[in-house]
Amino acid sequence: MVIRRAVERDAGRLTRLVRSSRAYEGRYSSMVEGYRVGPDYIEAHRVFVAVEEIPGGEGGGERLVGFYALLVEAAELDLMFVSDQAQGYGIGRRLVEHMRGEARNAGIDRVRVVSHPPAEGFYRSVGARPVGTVPANPPAVMWDRPEFVFLVGDVGEVGEGG
Repeated sequence: MVIRRAVERDAGRLTRLVRSSRAYEGRYSSMVEGYRVGPDYIEAHRVFVAVEEIPGGEGGGERLVGFYALLVEAAELDLMFVSDQAQGYGIGRRLVEHMRGEARNAGIDRVRVVSHPPAEGFYRSVGARPVGTVPANPPAVMWDRPEFVFLVGDVGEVGEGG
C-alpha cells in the first residue's frame, strides 16, 4: 500500500467511497447524500489517498482503499474513510500516522476531529483524546458527535493517548 497526495482525477473515487460507506447507512445516510469531494476541495486541502497497486493492470492500476483530508488552517482532520472491504487491515492506523506526520511538518501541535459516532472507538484506539461533544445541528446533522484531539509531537508520542 502507498499513501500519496490526491490529485484531481481522484475526486470521483473519493466521492464514491464517502457515499458508499456502510458506516453511513440507515439513520446516518442523510449525512453523505449528495456529498462531493471535488477537485476544488483536493486543491484547497491536504488530501492523501491510500492505494494498492493492481498487478497486470494496463499501464499499471491502483485500487483506492482509503483517504484523509487535513485542514491545516483549522488544524482539523476533516475527512477520513477506509473502504468497507479494506477495514481491519491497519489502513486507518497508517493514515492517522501519516496525517500526524503531515501536521507535524506543517507546524501543527494538535489536530481536532469531530467523529462520526460509529468511528469513536477507532479514534480512541489510535490515540485520539476525547475533549467533548459537538451537539446536533439539525437539519444537517441530527445527532451529537464526539470530539477528539490528536496531540502531534515526537515520534514516541504517536501511539500514546486514549
